[in-house]
Amino acid sequence: MTLDELILNALKEDVGDGDHTTLATVPEDATGKVMMVAKQDGVVSGVDVAKRVFEILDPGVKTDVKITDGSEIKNKDVIMYIEGKSRTLLTGERLALNFIQRMSGIATYTRSLVKKIKGTGTILLDTRKTTPCNRIVEKTAVKHGGARNHRFGLFDMIMIKDNHVDFAGGIKNAIVSVKNYLKEKNKDLKIEIEVRNFKELEEAVETGGIDRIMLDNFTPGDIRKALKIINGKYETEASGGITEETIRDYAETGVDFISVGALTHHINSLDISIITA
Repeated sequence: MTLDELILNALKEDVGDGDHTTLATVPEDATGKVMMVAKQDGVVSGVDVAKRVFEILDPGVKTDVKITDGSEIKNKDVIMYIEGKSRTLLTGERLALNFIQRMSGIATYTRSLVKKIKGTGTILLDTRKTTPCNRIVEKTAVKHGGARNHRFGLFDMIMIKDNHVDFAGGIKNAIVSVKNYLKEKNKDLKIEIEVRNFKELEEAVETGGIDRIMLDNFTPGDIRKALKIINGKYETEASGGITEETIRDYAETGVDFISVGALTHHINSLDISIITA
């Protein structure tokens, strides 16, 4: 799904057969100017998306962006001005705010975790724990916050998780089956496998043919032991039960990546409003 398709679907959901309140109260030829203002500190994300909402509603709308995506903002900062038909400004207001408030909340929380692991060399990743049909904007917000995206969906990377291992009959069977599948389908996808304990880890290392090992619910101490076993042969990722309080401890183990689902599924929207200019 493209961004424009997402916005069009959201407009259909919100506007339906018409913004009848606005149509009934505001003259067709009325024009106005509004500004989008931050009401708390954070990291802004979704400026381009909010701007696009108004442009899709009316290509004649004029926008003047003052603060770009990924920038840190303070309370009362003006993010952008929007000028055009009053009906357009009123109809697009809520949807534009829904996008930028949630995206900024994601970017703000992401940035806070990125700062906690700064200097360690470990890279913060998101997951697929996103709002259905909103993944494109939520993963964009993660990047604005300074982290990286893990796979976008089920199609762009092989991720052998615990249930795949169990259904396949073990680590080795799962890896061998994946290698055969990729060869048969002539696909070149990176392979990551999740391990739950040292027995699975040793089997994964012995079997080989993978790109990354995810250490699921390992303690920082166990991750240090695991990294010695892996010995730099594969990329490593820590995941599961990692909190704001413990993320630095995990990063200091030397693990390559830390993935945190809460980046997109457990955040508070940033307070941003639209007022007349």
